[in-house]
Amino acid sequence: MSSGLRRQALAAILATQPALARQDQKVRRLAELYGMNVFGEQAMREHLPEAAFKSLQATIRFGKELDPHLADLVANAMKEWAVERGATHFTHWFQPMTGSTAEKHDAFLKISGERLLLEFSGKELVKGEPDASSFPSGGIRSTFEARGYTAWDPTSPAFIREGTNGSTLCIPTAFCSWTGEALDTKTPLLRSMEAINLAALKLLQAIGRRDTRVVYPTLGCEQEYFLIDRNYFLARPDLVASGRSLLGARPPKGQELEDHYFGTISPRVLAFMEESEHELWKLGVPVKTRHNEVAPSQYEVAPIFERSSLAIDHNMLTMDIMKKVALRHGFVCLLHEKPFAGINGSGKHNNFSMATDQGENLLDPGTTPAENMRFVVFLAAVLRAVHVHSDLLRITVAHAGNDHRLGANEAPPAIISVFLGSELTEVVNALVKGTNGGERKGEAAMRLGVSSLPPLPKDATDRNRTSPFAFTGNKFEFRAVGSSQSPAGPNIVLNTIVAESMTWMAGKIAEAERKFGLEAAIQQVTQQVLKDHMTVVFNGNGYSKEWEVEAERRGLPNLRNTVDALSTHDSEKNFALFETYGVFSRTEWDSRGNIAFESYEKAIHIEALSLLETAQTMILPAVLKHQERLAAAVGAARSANAGVDLYVQENLLKEYFELANELIKSLDRLRSLIAKGETIHDGPQHQKARFFRDEIRPAMEKVRGVADQLELQVDDALWPLPKYREMLFLH
Repeated sequence: MSSGLRRQALAAILATQPALARQDQKVRRLAELYGMNVFGEQAMREHLPEAAFKSLQATIRFGKELDPHLADLVANAMKEWAVERGATHFTHWFQPMTGSTAEKHDAFLKISGERLLLEFSGKELVKGEPDASSFPSGGIRSTFEARGYTAWDPTSPAFIREGTNGSTLCIPTAFCSWTGEALDTKTPLLRSMEAINLAALKLLQAIGRRDTRVVYPTLGCEQEYFLIDRNYFLARPDLVASGRSLLGARPPKGQELEDHYFGTISPRVLAFMEESEHELWKLGVPVKTRHNEVAPSQYEVAPIFERSSLAIDHNMLTMDIMKKVALRHGFVCLLHEKPFAGINGSGKHNNFSMATDQGENLLDPGTTPAENMRFVVFLAAVLRAVHVHSDLLRITVAHAGNDHRLGANEAPPAIISVFLGSELTEVVNALVKGTNGGERKGEAAMRLGVSSLPPLPKDATDRNRTSPFAFTGNKFEFRAVGSSQSPAGPNIVLNTIVAESMTWMAGKIAEAERKFGLEAAIQQVTQQVLKDHMTVVFNGNGYSKEWEVEAERRGLPNLRNTVDALSTHDSEKNFALFETYGVFSRTEWDSRGNIAFESYEKAIHIEALSLLETAQTMILPAVLKHQERLAAAVGAARSANAGVDLYVQENLLKEYFELANELIKSLDRLRSLIAKGETIHDGPQHQKARFFRDEIRPAMEKVRGVADQLELQVDDALWPLPKYREMLFLH
């Protein structure tokens, strides 16, 4: 790498930009595109016998046990449908504990004598056997125990991925070990969805609603990301290795003018967005919204909300498709939470609610007293869940990348709290006090009966961008989820804690009903829950120092970083919760903690090695070359007896020498700390993770701080790395 490469990157961008902006895409109607590569309801109806179609739909919609005799029929129908669309291979598409997806392709191929047959059996559909030895297991099994199984998830439709010379049928699956433990995120997600269904039905029955058959969590993931030109990306070893810039001085202009937010989308970026949307629509991903985000070169895509398991599959596809399409447009799509210091990072706002088989949203305040009463009960259950299990919500968004966002005056703080808005908070406080919204004398008591609860405000409050868990009209937005992470983990936890809270409330209402009757029982239990857990509600500025003090007074934990958050992972409370609801066994939950710590250590280790190499082989030579030129200039001035000018120049050279020496010293320290960190053998106290947090990360920041100062002094022609002003504004 050299400064010449940086100049070549800029020249290439200026040369290719017009051509890329003029690229034409084949225009097709949305109705033609949407779902064309999905083995969804319409394709099933066309390719399956009616009885088989109805049986499979019952499994998908109502969770009925799958008829094992159905597998061969479905497999043959899938194969015929896929082959018609050019598919030559099939794969079990699964989500191991890497945070991404995995697949192994097999052809629809069988040889009978000299005949070529296209076959796909029910056995191949239902069960696969990838090698699986190198996927993280967190201690569930040894590396030499390679056997793992993929199991068809009929609730998520199969789809076709188009390639250059053919297509592949992708079958969403779960992934488990030979001994049955979950080695993926899909299995515990489906378990947590079953838990929320059973718990919500119990709570509905407890308040007198017995006409609902199924409740399922819904989800919408707002995905933020950055686009930078691929030429810049390849000239930045830190971006290639870690997905974020480990060096780089802030540009003269960042996001201060707020002119990028919702601004006109540039033609080149718009072409990328349009192609991404077309590819996603083919896969049945209901992406709806696109816009420029706050930071320069930052963007967002958002879908229509769906059943959680399908929404998570679709978000994983969205990230994958965007990365692939970006390359075709000369971009690289950066999903890291903080690819550029000093400007906003990226999140994945997780919009959570619960829906019934009758199309009702259980977190919609509604327009009738009966709906109002149901809403308040379920609202209370969610508040209790967040308050009691805030540590778990914090754990599920804890990773090295997200440490740069949470609490950084641009994203939700590390303190988990709930935003309700002023009007809804007033209603809840009135319910707690048993009044109609105030302390006025003679005011009639507010009751939760069907006929007497007044209509509740809907969308009657502003949104709070500083809250990690905000009510936004008919759902809760968990804003602390990181842009690069799979949304499965946060939703497994969210489903489970809400299920626990609903089960608890259903039991309390049933117990009180035997003594006081139904209406009084609902009133009493809901009021008590709201009273006990309103301390988690905060409608103010979550970025303020005053909130940290207030949160501590309220007893809300402030787990500032990944290591602090993960240290609460293995509490008996958490083990008992997941075992009770059948979401994780003790072994499975323990493995997730081990993997999280290992991922944290590995991420920082890679960053430290990349920073060290880049600074030593690219930055330091440029710094020394500039120093040599400065020294030569001062020497020439001294020979010419420059007087006062010489004094100024010698001071400038002295200050520069000191800064260059500081860079060398900071690199030496980082090198020695990396070597020391590599010798630490982790144990139950996770000393290695703490060492990387407390020693290596500060050492990296020191190197960066000095290097960024030098970037502003070294001759621009010598600086080897593309600068922020180029990566963020010139593409």
